[in-house]
Amino acid sequence: MKQLTLIFFLLFSIVSLAQTEDNPILLTTSLEKISDTEYDVVFNAKLLKDWYLYSQYNPDNASLPIIISITEGETGYQLVGKAKESETLKKYSDTWEKEEIVFKDKATITQRIQLTNKEINQVKLNFFGQVCETACINIDEDFIVSLTGGSTKQDVTIDKRSKELSNKLKLDLKNTALLKNGSDSDSDEKSGLFNIFFLGFIGGLLALLTPCVFPMIPLTVSFFTKQSQNKSKGILNAILYGLFIVLIYILLSVPFHFLDNLDPEILNNISTNIWLNIFFFAVLVFFAGSFFGFYEITLPSSWGNKMDSASSVGGIIGIFFMALTLAIVSFSCTGPILGSLLAGSLTSDGGAYQLTAGMSGFGLALALPFALFALFPSWLNSLPKSGGWLNTTKVILGFLELALAFKFLSNSDLVGHWGILKREVFIGIWILIFIGLALYLLGKIKFPHDSPIKKLSFSRISFGVLVIAFVIYLIPGTLKNPTWNLSLLSGFPPPQFYSIYDQENDCPLGLDCYKDWDTGLAKAKETNKPILLDFTGWACVNCRKMEENVWSDPSIYKLLKDDYILISLYVDDNEEKLPTNEQFDFLRANGNIKKIKTKGSKWATFQALNFKTASQPYYVLMSPNLEILNSPQQYTDKTTYYNWLKESLDSFKKGNTGINFDDNKNLNIN
Repeated sequence: MKQLTLIFFLLFSIVSLAQTEDNPILLTTSLEKISDTEYDVVFNAKLLKDWYLYSQYNPDNASLPIIISITEGETGYQLVGKAKESETLKKYSDTWEKEEIVFKDKATITQRIQLTNKEINQVKLNFFGQVCETACINIDEDFIVSLTGGSTKQDVTIDKRSKELSNKLKLDLKNTALLKNGSDSDSDEKSGLFNIFFLGFIGGLLALLTPCVFPMIPLTVSFFTKQSQNKSKGILNAILYGLFIVLIYILLSVPFHFLDNLDPEILNNISTNIWLNIFFFAVLVFFAGSFFGFYEITLPSSWGNKMDSASSVGGIIGIFFMALTLAIVSFSCTGPILGSLLAGSLTSDGGAYQLTAGMSGFGLALALPFALFALFPSWLNSLPKSGGWLNTTKVILGFLELALAFKFLSNSDLVGHWGILKREVFIGIWILIFIGLALYLLGKIKFPHDSPIKKLSFSRISFGVLVIAFVIYLIPGTLKNPTWNLSLLSGFPPPQFYSIYDQENDCPLGLDCYKDWDTGLAKAKETNKPILLDFTGWACVNCRKMEENVWSDPSIYKLLKDDYILISLYVDDNEEKLPTNEQFDFLRANGNIKKIKTKGSKWATFQALNFKTASQPYYVLMSPNLEILNSPQQYTDKTTYYNWLKESLDSFKKGNTGINFDDNKNLNIN
């Protein structure tokens, strides 16, 4: 049990910080000369409240200790023994079940060096360590320390123009305490994780109905319940088998948490990277072809053979390898679903967290039958027999994979401003795909592995009729003035203003909006109207849902149109370059330099610097003189959003600013 606890701790704790420019630790260096050949390099660390840094003397099999080393490739000096440390504390870890040696609030670590070449004028040292609160992050930084000038920081500078442009990004906001009360809360995040967990669970249930997995259920359950004279032991082994299935799929998401650690913005950049979205499109189309039966996608057979051999070891280890064997041999059916889950998670705001939640749901759905049928063996008699319906399920999934693939191609088109996959074109492609699905269900189209259809079943006809109804629902989306706006699909098709038809402007719902902060602020000052600052993205699904389902409400639309200055900043607009004279280097708090060359990188930095968040949608209300009017909002419902806008507007008109918005207030939407 202890080992399982440690596995789950590593999975959920070795994760990135929230996507902000802040770090939980600030490291600086200073130099003390001891002699002509010996120097003390002093690392001074300041830690945020409730964060801990782990001593170089921390015990084994616990949190990672400090390691100071010479930067790779450097010569002319050597370390003299271990570094000296300032006062440490002992803190018991429930996870590791031992006392750990930690620094709290601040730390001073002094490393002596000895020159072997007196001609060098600087040294480069690497500082590695781990800081933890409820989550952990690894610190791995190189420091350049001058032996002549006594540099106390990394040798990183930016030019005067970059400093001036960097300073312009920082706003002199008032009432900033309200920013901490925004809807960027744990409940929102948990809700998003639950949703992706549920979708992963549905994906797992679909995988159960494929030819690679379904026949394995009665065989595997029978094996466990009959292999031992002790029935309870057989049931326990089957349940353990299911738990290992869940664990294997969760572990597949672990590497992506390390990507988050290396660069907190990396997964956010993945979600809007044009070529990566094209890659996901190609992969999903390839997977769809596999589901259609044109070819099989399998892992090397040697992998399955090795795992199968390992499963004969017996005991817990043998059961684990049996679970791993199932994961490998079923890959031709589960791989395409997992590919969709991977692509969908990495191109969303939740990134690695959502991937872990989705993989957990997928693994749980896949594992449940093995545990349940082991507990209730009589249920096996109620399972339908394997047959052509399993291949039909695969083909249906192939059509769904194909439809989903075009979402990723649409992301690339939106971010790249290509104008190829406009809203009506996208919907038209979906109409063709689902017409194809309807024809298949009604027996008009066949694929390589389909069995002859003697008579269409009631369920197949019913499903075909539902697909035809969905096609009819989609058709108005191709018209200039649609009867309905496909609100059930909001976020999947491109935004309504991204159209083949002429539009009033390129803002949501035809509203007047400003896509530059300075221009919008000037307009707010001119008209003396409050500002709705909208951090959004071309590939942001929840942004489209808010615009099409919430902003479209007549009462909310009227407020946005008549009473607010809307400033929409697209943080993923990384294809539209800034003019050369507006490009600059931004020096982060941790000493790293970020190149600001595109509008997207500028507005992403602007959001993180002023509002300490990197998620979208993110809405802030403020007056023209930069007073925060209310706590920020994110993805929410109509009533909450209307109350938020109306209450802030009334307060602005009365001259009272700084409301702590209460979601429980019930103002009615007219």
